[in-house]
Amino acid sequence: MNNANCWYIIKIENEQCEIVELDPNQVPETKDYWGPFSSKEEAIARRVGLIRAGKCQPQF
Repeated sequence: MNNANCWYIIKIENEQCEIVELDPNQVPETKDYWGPFSSKEEAIARRVGLIRAGKCQPQF
């Protein structure tokens, strides 16, 4: 894993949000995304906030 990569939160079809790692030159192909974040931990914390705000559904 390259530390220069960026982390994004993307909303998928079932309203859940996934955390993905992308090259800094890439942007998610969906319109519903948040980021970039510098670490996976930061992306996880932000996803929790999005779930609490009702923008994403929790994953079971």
